[in-house]
Amino acid sequence: MKRFAGTVLVAFLVAAAVKDVGAQATSTDSLILYPTIILDGEYVPHIKIEDVVKVGKRRFKSRREMGKYYRMIYNLKKTYPYAQIAKYKLLEINENLKILKTDREKKEYVARAEKELRNQFEKDLTKLTISQGKMLIKLIDRETQRTSYELVKELKGGFSATFWQGIARLFGSNLKTKFDPQGEDKILNELIFLYEQGLI
Repeated sequence: MKRFAGTVLVAFLVAAAVKDVGAQATSTDSLILYPTIILDGEYVPHIKIEDVVKVGKRRFKSRREMGKYYRMIYNLKKTYPYAQIAKYKLLEINENLKILKTDREKKEYVARAEKELRNQFEKDLTKLTISQGKMLIKLIDRETQRTSYELVKELKGGFSATFWQGIARLFGSNLKTKFDPQGEDKILNELIFLYEQGLI
């Protein structure tokens, strides 16, 4: 019975989709062609349906664990956009550095880019909490495939990277922290997927 009901439901949805697609056509011709596939020797309309993401209800062992989970979602929503911006800015900077010829031009360009980024983001980034800062360091590694330490060293030199690593250590952070999607950051990786799908 369930199988029959499922078959009827699928047939109804396909018929409704075909009907809606036909209703949206603006052609004045009476013949409308739809993409088809051959199934058992017959042409069957082939309509692409968006993927459906099914997420089960998460169960928590304690209220503390639940609070930690929802705090992680809150922190992700605060920091993930900055990690995305970092990824695109880094691509832009690297493309521009390829064009420049001399080390002096490159150094001046990096200084200008740094000043521009400071003016644009420093106020917002200084408002992040320590846990949000730690998350941002991991997200930058995830998005750029390089740790924050490596990025600073590449763009500003080893001395600056060591200096900022020391400052980060004072606040309990580590610029060399890597994103671990299979281990420590597994839940965060799942949350990123849900965030990208617009589900959280």
